[in-house]
Amino acid sequence: MATKNKYIPLIIGTAIAVGVAIGGKLNFTDTSDNLFSTNSKKDKLNRLIDYIDYEYVDDVDTDSIVDVTVNGILDNLDPHSTYIPKEDLQRITENMKGDFVGIGINYYPYRDSIAVIKPTEDGPSERAGIIGGDRILLADGDTIFGKQITTDLISKKLKGDKNTKVKLTVYRRGDDELLEFEVKRKDIPIKSVESAYMLTDDLGYIKMNRFAESSYKEFKSALDLLQDQGATKLALDLRDNPGGFLGVAEQIADEFLEDDKLILFTKDKKGREEHTYATRRGDFEDGEIYVLINESSASASEVIAGALQDNDKGTIIGRRSYGKGLVQREMALGDGSAVRLTVSRYYTPTGRSIQKPYANGDNKSYYNDYYKRLRTGELVDEDNIQVDDSLKFTTPKGKVVYGGGGIIPDIFVPVDRSFDNETINYLRRRGHFGYFVFEELDKDRTIYNTIAKYDFINNFEVSDDIVIRFQDYVNVKERTNITFVAYNDQIKRLIKATLAKQLFDDNAFEEILNKDDVMVQEVILLSTQYSDAKQ
Repeated sequence: MATKNKYIPLIIGTAIAVGVAIGGKLNFTDTSDNLFSTNSKKDKLNRLIDYIDYEYVDDVDTDSIVDVTVNGILDNLDPHSTYIPKEDLQRITENMKGDFVGIGINYYPYRDSIAVIKPTEDGPSERAGIIGGDRILLADGDTIFGKQITTDLISKKLKGDKNTKVKLTVYRRGDDELLEFEVKRKDIPIKSVESAYMLTDDLGYIKMNRFAESSYKEFKSALDLLQDQGATKLALDLRDNPGGFLGVAEQIADEFLEDDKLILFTKDKKGREEHTYATRRGDFEDGEIYVLINESSASASEVIAGALQDNDKGTIIGRRSYGKGLVQREMALGDGSAVRLTVSRYYTPTGRSIQKPYANGDNKSYYNDYYKRLRTGELVDEDNIQVDDSLKFTTPKGKVVYGGGGIIPDIFVPVDRSFDNETINYLRRRGHFGYFVFEELDKDRTIYNTIAKYDFINNFEVSDDIVIRFQDYVNVKERTNITFVAYNDQIKRLIKATLAKQLFDDNAFEEILNKDDVMVQEVILLSTQYSDAKQ
């Protein structure tokens, strides 16, 4: 019976689609004329779901019927029209809002307990005295450790209304007794700007991971800080940035473009166009701008790259971007869920759409485009980038650009196979570096107490013994027998960067990785050559 029930939602979802098409021929007690007498498509679906709910021979979760139906409908549209179930909506909304109310800790669910990696800088937990390595055992007297504790339960205990307090009972290695902390919940930022620092005396660097509601404010603060430190040039790293709010991308592009320059325009199904132009508020219009992109830079990231490229502003560096030129609008469905529906396309200033081709209902091929690029050799040789001459456009200064599938960079930088390979990427995705480093620190954190941040970045060296311990750690976790002889330097770099992240901050992490990042080093070289050429 369990197997049968497993397939009921799928069967019913299919039945709904078929039922709408041939409803007049169905032999219900309530006649087909009565059941489908209205011309309203939504009324047909509503009545059919009600009929199943009341009369179907087995008990069925009608919520699952609705989910299957909505997903079935959206699957036949474009790949970016999506349904968000109510259990996921709050998390997604918080992520795009840019903050949430909580106690401000980064943690691992480690060995059935909550292990604090690092409290948020100047957040409520740090101010209360919680430090990295602490294990939170109780929240207001309720147990939050053990194999039965779920992430949802932990979240409910630690999150809450703003300015409410939670009493935490904490175990700290080296203390004989448990510690008590009272923490007041506050707004905790979800950072969009992962890193901002100076690469050279006049070249600043900002790395952004998405475009949320708070992203422009974060970006502007970072830019102002870098300008105060002497930045007249900027490397804006949008690699692996999947996008977000279109309006935020427009605000950031406005910082670089002169007054009244076209940033983009959108066009809906009725052909109505909306144009967005740069305003007078840009603070980096005279600055030298480099934008780093790769095959995972999408949507709002492509808006910025396309706006600058089409206005002959700055230099786009990297590999062809993802190719998403569709605009979605979110609509609540009344039960805590929502749908994001594509309502228009956007076009770069020259009039090109950078949306890559898709076939309605064939999302698998669309999302496997990366592997196609890998097979064709596009990621290692720019001559393998396929362009359509019918989608050729020209910028005001005569540069040729193409539509039809992403932003092709001005300067191509191939994938660094010494670092970006399947083995290392797999280890990163699995979180092995983070967990291993946490265990290393947990043995004795006092070893690093006297090391200053920049002394660590510039002088600390990861020993071969640590690499061997990491190798043993991975082999136990993965039940394999891998060796890191071929990746020794890369493994050391990632271990060091992860140590820096857990000891200091995200800036330290990026600074260590960028010392050997091929694309970042290319930007430094280009900015130096450009300066020499002007002298």
